[in-house]
Amino acid sequence: MTEFKFAIMGLALAAFGSAQAAGVGARIGTTGLGADVAWSLAPTMSARLGYSAGKVDHDVSTNLTTYHGKLNLSNLNTFLDFSPLGPFRITGGFIFNDNKFDVNTDQFNGGSISGTVKPSKSAAPYLGIGYGNVSGAGVNFYADLGVMYQGSPKASLTANCGSLSAAQCSSLQGQVASEQAQLEDKLKNAKYYPVLNIGLTIGF
Repeated sequence: MTEFKFAIMGLALAAFGSAQAAGVGARIGTTGLGADVAWSLAPTMSARLGYSAGKVDHDVSTNLTTYHGKLNLSNLNTFLDFSPLGPFRITGGFIFNDNKFDVNTDQFNGGSISGTVKPSKSAAPYLGIGYGNVSGAGVNFYADLGVMYQGSPKASLTANCGSLSAAQCSSLQGQVASEQAQLEDKLKNAKYYPVLNIGLTIGF
């Protein structure tokens, strides 16, 4: 995944260097803190490459326990911006994500549970609307509002038995499968991840 990201960025920077109109942008939003580069392909069409990352704390409760979670965001976006109406545009493409939700419980039946929840799609299709173009001349505001489809969340949990007896540890391990299913159900709406970003651009 990392090598693929570098390959995409290398190709984009080569195209950026030869573009007739190009720009860079900095933004913040639901995909984290990030930046974009963009270049024109036609009068109403431009290509955009960006990366964003961040961390968000969020707790989730199942029937038996509460998970303390940290959402770790890592998103590489490859977009086409179509602007038939001035600064207003339609944007589509893919967000190559390495997003994950790390979770852990406090003491649970004498032990604890920890693990990670990840989306099932690392290449998430994206569709949205927006205002402003990163490749536009001068200093400008830009914003994106859309949805990326990450696929259903998949949980991988581990029972931490500590000083539990073998029988107690086996009981805790037996609850892990049920907890994985409950956690996936609690987070099922995350397969449609909302994207809202605002930022500033400098175009050339």
